[in-house]
Amino acid sequence: MASDGNDPDEALLAGVGRGDPAAVRQLLDRRLPRILALARRMLNDAVEAEDVAQETFLRAWKQAKAWKPGGARFDTWLHRVALNLCYDRLRRRREIATDSPPEQVDAGPAPDAGLLSADLSRRVETALAALPPRQREAIVLCHHQGLGNIEAAELMEISVEALESLLSRGRRALKASLADLAEAGR
Repeated sequence: MASDGNDPDEALLAGVGRGDPAAVRQLLDRRLPRILALARRMLNDAVEAEDVAQETFLRAWKQAKAWKPGGARFDTWLHRVALNLCYDRLRRRREIATDSPPEQVDAGPAPDAGLLSADLSRRVETALAALPPRQREAIVLCHHQGLGNIEAAELMEISVEALESLLSRGRRALKASLADLAEAGR
């Protein structure tokens, strides 16, 4: 994807390449929340998401000095790195056979703070996690990360039509998985 020269991160990235701590902080403040959210939604695991975000930014810092303005937008490149790291972890999960799931701390709200909301959120996250990876990626990029169809399609290296097909199939699958919630709300 060619840049139009309006990449808001290029100046900060140049500062990161020079070792400017203020540029590092500002770039982290600007991009870390979206990368964390992407990784959490793709992996459905907050600890792994933090590891992915950390590795993503380590790679960005290593790339900063060599970054060539006018190529891909930094934000698009950063999302691609995070997605690739998520897919690496998802592949490793499939490769590890265990008799029982690992112990996990419930990061949800306290029992007295919105049980229904927490249950609904878990149901949606579970339904999202059950989608095929490409459908989940399309849904996360467009609906959770707020990317437009053109940018998401370029990031996924597919046509806009293929993205729209993935979105449509993903939405239908989510609707079917959560149909009982829609019926209960009537």
